[in-house]
Amino acid sequence: MESFLLRLPEIVIQLLAFALALSVHESAHGWMADRLGDPTARWLGRITLNPIKHIDLVGTIIFPLMLAILHAPVFGWAKPVPFVTRNLRNPKRDPGLVALAGPVSNFLSAIAVTIVMLVIKAAEPDFRVILAAAVGGGPTAISGVLPPILALLYWLAAVNLVLAVFNLVPIPPLDGSHLLAWVLPGRWSWRLAQINQYGMIILFALMWTGFFGYLISPVLRGLEWILLS
Repeated sequence: MESFLLRLPEIVIQLLAFALALSVHESAHGWMADRLGDPTARWLGRITLNPIKHIDLVGTIIFPLMLAILHAPVFGWAKPVPFVTRNLRNPKRDPGLVALAGPVSNFLSAIAVTIVMLVIKAAEPDFRVILAAAVGGGPTAISGVLPPILALLYWLAAVNLVLAVFNLVPIPPLDGSHLLAWVLPGRWSWRLAQINQYGMIILFALMWTGFFGYLISPVLRGLEWILLS
């Protein structure tokens, strides 16, 4: 219990970063669908950075909290943003663009946050020491205002990168499967749709084997190299 209380600021910051990154991702889906002719997400109030609008009780709160308590990377999912394919101007192409908007928004967010940290790095001589301590030992490991700010910025960049890379995997219901359906010929696209019902089983199997760790680790190491080199 004492260990949990000591880590509580770190867990709160990670969950906050996760909620914001998910909100960016889901809002981008809704925004793109609206631009392409389907206002469903706008009518439902889903084009917003308010995390409450996107919360899935299990995927956005319980599952990420369990991971944070277990010292595992914070991860999960939000309520999918609905769109009506027949409302889109190009029903073959546009679902792929709607899917692509989510990962692209996360990549752009990660780049923007990383640039902010690089500006701070240029202005703060002890940036590397403070960031390493704030991320490795928690935002309260060093006194002052800067450590929790850097911890939040780091986790924002990291979670956005993880969401972007993870969602590009071409397995239903991830965005990558919609992108793959967009570029595949019709008959192969139909075959891909047949495995939708098994998508979550495949995803959890890949998580259990550590596949996503091998996929995401190089991205996070690259982020650390940019910030700490």
